Amino acid sequence: MFHLFHGQDTYSQRETLAALLAKEGDPDMLSLNTTRLDNRITFAELQSACDAMPFLSRVRVVLVQDLFSSIPDKAFMEKLEAYLPELPKTTRLIFLESQSLPDNHRIIRLAQQQKIGYVKKFEQPKGGDLERWVRTHVEERGGRIAPQAAALLAANVGGDLQALTNEVEKLVLYKGSEGIIEPADVALLSPYAAEETIFELVDALGNRQTARAAELFQDKINEGADPFYLFSMFIRQFRLLIQARYLLDQGERSAGIAEQMKQRPFVADKLARQARNFTLPQLEQIYRRLLQIDVDAKTGKADLMTSLHLLVAGLTVEQ
Repeated sequence: MFHLFHGQDTYSQRETLAALLAKEGDPDMLSLNTTRLDNRITFAELQSACDAMPFLSRVRVVLVQDLFSSIPDKAFMEKLEAYLPELPKTTRLIFLESQSLPDNHRIIRLAQQQKIGYVKKFEQPKGGDLERWVRTHVEERGGRIAPQAAALLAANVGGDLQALTNEVEKLVLYKGSEGIIEPADVALLSPYAAEETIFELVDALGNRQTARAAELFQDKINEGADPFYLFSMFIRQFRLLIQARYLLDQGERSAGIAEQMKQRPFVADKLARQARNFTLPQLEQIYRRLLQIDVDAKTGKADLMTSLHLLVAGLTVEQ
């Protein structure tokens, strides 16, 4: 029997894979009997790996990454479909796909019709499901979290479960088992909260909302945020917007932007939306001004906060 794990929630894929392999005996020997393949393999290479006998282990593991998303040719699929029912009982063949496959995909139909494969789809939790995921994982680590804090963390980080896990562990460690994680704790400790503030700030700039932009920045300062850290996030954001605007001008959509910029899909969506509020020359001019403010502040020629307030006021009236 083979396994097929597919879907964008690669974090849960990895956890499920680890739990599956943990049942197969000594991890050191299993590691010696594990072969990892990618989507450039030939069918002969795949069959050779699967047919090899395990060495001092009950099973041999063959992991194949993103084979079906690359659409193997017809001859490959025909050979694979004929071979899978004959897969050696000592081989654990596991296909890992980082994107969801359609329900009528040939490999899924084969698994279901001949009952020779186990298929599991890993979809990223969203909305209320994501907030429940946060609460569950906080509780599993002995912590407690307010519903508003769970919602804020889920909204800031999105469906990247590895990043969410890191933030949950950090918040539980900070608050301990006695306290309840509140929205203020998320805002204080999570870099994603600062990232979300920068998104809001750039939104305000793009919509010419001078007062709102200044208020957002000042609110973070009042909360104790480091002005230079926020400013570095601001520079980073406009650097990303320049890349996104360039890709939009080349005809790319959000999915292409996410892939080329190696950003989470929901971040790429926001970048694309914000980049449409500016032309590429406008973004480049803003970026040059930000770099000059950075130099002036670090050399003592100008006060960072004063320069930023002047910049924000200028941007919302110039565009």
